[in-house]
Amino acid sequence: MLYRKAPKTGDELSILGFGCMRLPLKDGRIDEERATRQLRHAIDRGVNYVDTAWPYHGGESEPFVGRALAGGYRERVRVATKLPAWLVQSRADMHRYLDAQLEKLATSRIDYYLVHSLNGPAWARVAALGVGEFLDRARADGRIGNAGFSFHGAPDEFPRIVDGYPWEFCQIQYNYLDAERQAGTAGLRYAASKRLAVIVMEPLRGGMLGGEPPAPVAALWHEAERPRSPAEWALRWVWDHPEVTVVLSGMNDETQIEENLATAAGGRAGSLTAAETELVARAGAKYREIMKVECTGCSYCLPCPSGVDIPSSFDAFNVWHTFGKPQQANFSYIVRAAGIFTGQPAYASLCSRCMDCEEKCPQSLPIPDLLDQVAALFEGEGFREREAMIRRMLQN
Repeated sequence: MLYRKAPKTGDELSILGFGCMRLPLKDGRIDEERATRQLRHAIDRGVNYVDTAWPYHGGESEPFVGRALAGGYRERVRVATKLPAWLVQSRADMHRYLDAQLEKLATSRIDYYLVHSLNGPAWARVAALGVGEFLDRARADGRIGNAGFSFHGAPDEFPRIVDGYPWEFCQIQYNYLDAERQAGTAGLRYAASKRLAVIVMEPLRGGMLGGEPPAPVAALWHEAERPRSPAEWALRWVWDHPEVTVVLSGMNDETQIEENLATAAGGRAGSLTAAETELVARAGAKYREIMKVECTGCSYCLPCPSGVDIPSSFDAFNVWHTFGKPQQANFSYIVRAAGIFTGQPAYASLCSRCMDCEEKCPQSLPIPDLLDQVAALFEGEGFREREAMIRRMLQN
């Protein structure tokens, strides 16, 4: 494992962090035995940064992390979690959430504490409620070690938040498709210029950049002199930036964990050749050319008041259009949207255009308009017959 220093504290952080938003599931809940084994294995291999948050896995991620880090593992890692800024109505709420998180995580101190999912308006609101004074007090009394924020806003909002408080670190979405979106490369460099450690989330864009690529992108990867998997290309591109401190991966499969650990062993800044960097840029341009919906699957748009499974709808839409797999897309959409396993219908056509999702979407996607397209694609002629057939197949 390679490590990089947090500029203001000197903490040696593993360049690969373990994200606990997409843990393995069993019967709809965290598969605790398997997830614990995975997390501890990653720590045994050198990972020392573990990231969770209040809403992950319906509130079950933080308690899971607390249990999984028992038996001496807590002392070997820096734990990061986040203040759910959208739920906070007062400074007293901030203290209440932090104290609850300390209890859920079974710890007396959160090493890296973030104000979750900020953009310009969200920062203005929590700043007016006194989040700076709250963080000062929590640091002074030892409940948190380092203060930071995660960002999902427009590029011009990022520097204002960086300059709004003496943060030790920040967390941004960054990958070769998002170099000009949200904080982007300019924000990465600005944060580094202020000596902030930069934690990167969504390096694989919700896993999309790590799976089997569409044929036009696969053809580009085959041009490389040194073969690499799509996930390795994506991770190595992020680590190639010296301003990046930690790259988070929401690892939930043993093979995936081993691949990421192996990739991290070579993730030195500046290690890609000029030809390799240019190849990644071409892959990004090709993805943008063929992709229909730029959804990362973060689920911040949920719960939908009308019950639509928005990320699953967009995932199926992209499987059809971007990856050229209509049969797989149809099957996936029907299983999830019809609620075959959950009993809760989640069709795209249920959208009431309340616009609640658009306000929450970190990508600023026009979600209701896109859901109309999803419904038109999947719920047209023969949809009920296909649904009935799949129900019979899976429920017999």
